[in-house]
Amino acid sequence: MQKTVLFAFRDDPMCFIHVLLNALDLRAKGFEAGIVLEGAATTLVPKLEDAGHFLHPLYKQCREKGLVFGACLACSTKLGALDAVKAAGLPLLDDMNGHPGVAAYQLKGYSVLTF
Repeated sequence: MQKTVLFAFRDDPMCFIHVLLNALDLRAKGFEAGIVLEGAATTLVPKLEDAGHFLHPLYKQCREKGLVFGACLACSTKLGALDAVKAAGLPLLDDMNGHPGVAAYQLKGYSVLTF
């Protein structure tokens, strides 16, 4: 099975929609796929969790399918999103000096895409 992880760094909802859509599409086509929220993208969590936000339905689908691997601990903390990330129940990723490392996914056979 092919494996792809999508690292989202930007806090632009119009960019993040493509992360969500691609993760769902990859899964539908038989890939193992996942999303890692890094950098400014961690600040999207409160919006994504808001049922009224236009990205919420796609985000909810991704969460229900186990496609959201987690969020960066260091960036969530530094950018003030830690409480929202914890409230959402997202795993905090920190294997590389407080950040989620790309190498850990590559060692597991994932292709890495960045957004």
